[in-house]
Amino acid sequence: MVKEVRIYVEGGGDGKNQKGLLKQGFNQFLKSLEELAKSKKIKWDVIMCGSRNNAFRAFKDALKSHPEAFNVLLVDAEGPVNVDSPWQHLKLRDNWDKPSGVDDSQCHLMVQAMEAWFIADVETLKKFYEQGFKENAISKNSNVEAVEKDRLEPSLKAATAKTTKGEYQKIQHAYKLLKLLDVSRVRQASPYCDRLFTTLEAKMKP
Repeated sequence: MVKEVRIYVEGGGDGKNQKGLLKQGFNQFLKSLEELAKSKKIKWDVIMCGSRNNAFRAFKDALKSHPEAFNVLLVDAEGPVNVDSPWQHLKLRDNWDKPSGVDDSQCHLMVQAMEAWFIADVETLKKFYEQGFKENAISKNSNVEAVEKDRLEPSLKAATAKTTKGEYQKIQHAYKLLKLLDVSRVRQASPYCDRLFTTLEAKMKP
C-alpha cells in the first residue's frame, strides 16, 4: 500500500491566489479519496501547477524528490483520446516521453478539458447559475468526453451569458463548480474521471 499520494494538476494560472482557490475546488471534488487516504494514514496532497508543461515538469521533479510517494499527473487531454494509453496520447499530442519507472496508473486526463466535467452535471450548473441559464446550449451527449474541446467553453459561455452569476469565467467559476459537482454523475459521464477515482481507490486499499 502507498504511504503518500501527490497529484500534480494542470490549472490555476500563474497567481498563488488562483492556484489556492482551484486547489480547494479539486480537494472538494476528490474528497472521498482524501478521506480514504486519511483513514489509511496516507499523506495526501493536490498540487496546482499552472500550465500543462509546468505540471509535467513538476511531476517529473517529484519522481526524484518524492520517490516513495505515488505521484500522479492530471492534465487536460486537449482533444479526443484515440489510443489506449494516456502516456501514448501525451506523446502523440505534446511529444512528452513517459518517464522511466512510471506506468499508466500515474497518468490521468481530463477529457477533453476540465469543462467536460462541468457539463456532465447540468443540474449543478442550473443551481449555481440560477435564473437565465440556457440548458439547451449544453451538449446532450451522455459521454462528455466525445464533446470537442473547442465546443466546451463556448457552450458554457452561451448557456450562462444571461444568468444571475454572469457568463462562465474559468478563473472565477471553476473552483466553485468543482466544489459543487455530483461526483457520481461526472464519473458516469466521463470514463477517464472514473478511471482516476478507481485507480487511486485501488492504490490506497490493501
